[in-house]
Amino acid sequence: MNKETKKAYIDKIEAKLREWTAEFEKLKPKMESSEEKLKEEYHKVKEELRAKGEDIRKKLQELKGEGGEAWEELKFGTDDAWEEMKIAIKKARSKFK
Repeated sequence: MNKETKKAYIDKIEAKLREWTAEFEKLKPKMESSEEKLKEEYHKVKEELRAKGEDIRKKLQELKGEGGEAWEELKFGTDDAWEEMKIAIKKARSKFK
């Protein structure tokens, strides 16, 4: 994998992470003003998204330092973590919109 392709991939994931963070922030007022049961669910979802976001950030840091085969393996792990994040965001969006 050449440096340009690697950088483009990392930039894409970082941009998506910022986009999903902004999306979550938009939902925040609705979630916080919900009834008590939904507030509990909000805090669970918030923690799940925070953990997944941290996992993606960690994997991105690892990707930045790797090359060759190790980079390809980490990329697959990052892709998997990203798919989990997308599912969690969709769940939050459907519950709190």
